[in-house]
Amino acid sequence: MRILITAGPTREYIDDVRYLSNASSGRMGYALAQAALDQGHEVVLVSGPVDLMPPKGCEFHAVETTEEMKTASVAAFDRCDGVIAAAAVCDYKPRERIEGKLAKTGGPISIDMIETDDVLAHLGAAKGRRWVVGFALESQNARENALQKLRAKNCNWIVLNNPTAIGSLNNEVELIDESGQPIMRWAGSKQEISTQLITWLETNLP
Repeated sequence: MRILITAGPTREYIDDVRYLSNASSGRMGYALAQAALDQGHEVVLVSGPVDLMPPKGCEFHAVETTEEMKTASVAAFDRCDGVIAAAAVCDYKPRERIEGKLAKTGGPISIDMIETDDVLAHLGAAKGRRWVVGFALESQNARENALQKLRAKNCNWIVLNNPTAIGSLNNEVELIDESGQPIMRWAGSKQEISTQLITWLETNLP
């Protein structure tokens, strides 16, 4: 198979030096890329800014903003059999980016925010016969929220994890299908979970 994998955070700039982002390390996405390569698959890795080296043998695309991730992912998806969307993209961005550096004023400031493009929803809408695995990081009503995300973004399956996964070497996840119930549970290092997920896909894809 040829698998598109998205990884890491995205950044949305307030001005030329400040940006909004999140604490995603990219480890899950990079572990998935390595596991897929180890099991003989081709990998296209689209990654936001992280402190990791891309696995040898993958096609690598470094991006920064959510728009850049969407553009690179859409272009690559046409050549892939499916996608595992492990990236933690920014949900919001400033309506306007300030040129230069925003100076202190001694008082509060307000920044008008708008939603970013939804990379996973865009891929899900265009999947055709391809398969889509999304990731959902939830802390409350976890399975219900994950199921809503699966349906809204036209995923085949969604991997549910919780905020303790951020920056960690380990993870504990549930793989959820359209029934809303976990069909698999995996715990351990992110590399171990990645190997189990890739193996599961090999066995269960039509």
